[in-house]
Amino acid sequence: MDTKGFDFKDLQDVENNAVELGVSLPLSENMNVLRAPITVQDKIIPNRLAIQPMEGCDGNSGGGPEYLVKRRYERFAKSGAGLIWFEAVAVVPESRANPRQLMLTEKNLDEYKQLVDNIKSQCNEEYGFTPIIIMQATHSGRYSKPVDKFEPFIAYNSPIFEKDAALPKECIVSDDYLKELEEHYAMSARLAELAGFDGVDVKACHRYLICELLSAYTRPGEYGGSFENRIRFFLNAIKAVKAATSSNMIITSRMNIYDGFPHPYGWGVNESGTIEPDMSEPEQLINILHNEMGVEMLNFSMGNPYFNPHVTRPFDKGGYESPEHPIEGVARMCDNSALLKSKFPNLITVSSGYSYLRQFSANLAAGMVESGKTDIAGFGREAFAYPKFAGDILQRGKMDETKCCIACGKCSEMMRANTTAGCVIRDTKTYFPIYKRDVLKG
Repeated sequence: MDTKGFDFKDLQDVENNAVELGVSLPLSENMNVLRAPITVQDKIIPNRLAIQPMEGCDGNSGGGPEYLVKRRYERFAKSGAGLIWFEAVAVVPESRANPRQLMLTEKNLDEYKQLVDNIKSQCNEEYGFTPIIIMQATHSGRYSKPVDKFEPFIAYNSPIFEKDAALPKECIVSDDYLKELEEHYAMSARLAELAGFDGVDVKACHRYLICELLSAYTRPGEYGGSFENRIRFFLNAIKAVKAATSSNMIITSRMNIYDGFPHPYGWGVNESGTIEPDMSEPEQLINILHNEMGVEMLNFSMGNPYFNPHVTRPFDKGGYESPEHPIEGVARMCDNSALLKSKFPNLITVSSGYSYLRQFSANLAAGMVESGKTDIAGFGREAFAYPKFAGDILQRGKMDETKCCIACGKCSEMMRANTTAGCVIRDTKTYFPIYKRDVLKG
């Protein structure tokens, strides 16, 4: 679809475009709502802005943080965001998405302690408050690439991802493997608490292993078929993490509420064979997590950045032509997050999909919070491009359009090229040489 690029002149222009597309965005100029603190498990999140987990693929071979990791989190610490959702940290070596993905171990625990302490102290020095930091525990599943080639762990064979040839049955994780994996999530959570993180996210989004299990309709055994079986591992991992940590730790998840793939290969879709969202199963799962297991906060996402990135991060330019206007993707994110928030008013929610709107994303964040459609607005690629976005929103009441992410997708291109990732446009001195070398091959 030809979207003619991002050319909105003002907020009214954004509103008019949404109306023309038949969608609605809750836009507001009241930035005060974003300055209000909110409490999760007796921990105070100082404001309503979050940095979503953004991987730089720049750890060392042992999973520890090296220079670019430390640099990134120093920038995030000085962002002004009250919630820093720390990037994916592998729970076992074979689950790393690349050889440089972070992995917290007993050997590098002190390095993470120092990193977390630096984030908190640097933010406190800059803004006078300490952010809440959540560590994302992950198993990359079919995207596991611990050395130099993919070594996938899949929940089931999917023709959507295996069009040319089905992956061998040996790639399908066994029930026994999943049972053993629960304890690895627990071990990672224990180390996260020792490192000083305020909480742990049992990652269940973007088609990594737990997310794929949620749609394992065709899988036999204890972890597939019925709704109860498909959510079994996710709930068991949450229980294991809760049991392994103190009551002070926030136990949460960044979870997909919609995959964007037709049944029986997608989660959060109706059974008609279309890709229309259906929140009935996500609602059932959230009810268990929140009302039965006491999970107080969830972070909602959608789609698969490898396969349908227009769903999870709407863009004007990318590796393929988007089948919809980016505004429609933003509205889908907002509408379904708002629907689930309305079902669980006491659940603290973090919503996604803001960055495409550039400087107007602050208005969408304010509108979502002001109208009660979310509690916290989460920004991902925006933080790569414009790490002080939150400080500018909270202190100046607006974002600087000359610093905003332009949704060009180059940070994702770098990840696909198996190199370190960052903003080529706004952080040129650091990342353009890497982009030139590893993506452009120049």
